[in-house]
Amino acid sequence: MIDELDAKILNKLQNNATMSLQDLGGELASSRSAVWRRIQRMEELGIIKQHTVLLDPEKVGLGVMVFAQVKMQAHGQSDLPNFIEQVQRFPEVIECHTLMGDVDFILKIRVPDIQSYEKLFWDHLSRIDGVREINSSIALTAVKDTTVLNVQPVTMK
Repeated sequence: MIDELDAKILNKLQNNATMSLQDLGGELASSRSAVWRRIQRMEELGIIKQHTVLLDPEKVGLGVMVFAQVKMQAHGQSDLPNFIEQVQRFPEVIECHTLMGDVDFILKIRVPDIQSYEKLFWDHLSRIDGVREINSSIALTAVKDTTVLNVQPVTMK
C-alpha cells in the first residue's frame, strides 16, 4: 500500500535522492524518523529497488541509442529463455522487454557510435539461436527521457 505521504516521499526522492531526511521531512511536514521508517519499509517491500546515479549518455561517450525489435523463429521452451540469458550478458543492452504482437522483444541499446552497434549486431545479437529477424531504429533526438514515475497513493478497494 502506498498512501499519500509515501507517494510524496517517492516523488521527492526520484528528483533528488541525495535529499537529507531532515530536509525531506521538513518539506513534507513530517518527522525525520517517520520519513526514514517509511523509506525503510518501502525498500523492504521492493517498492524502492535501488539508489542510483543517472548519467548523461552523451557525456560518457554513449551518444547513440538504438531500439532493436527482435522476432524469434519459434516460441519453444528453450528459445526465449536462451535469448533472455544471452541478452543479459551485453552491457550495451540497457533494457529488454518481451512484447505481445508481431515482435517478441524490444531492446534499448546505448553505444558510442553506429560502428559499435554494427559490431554488436553481427557478432552477437544476430548469432543468438532462434533469432529470425532484427529491425533496428536509431534514435535521433530524445524528446522526453525520464526515469521519474508519477506515483499516486494506492489503496485497497
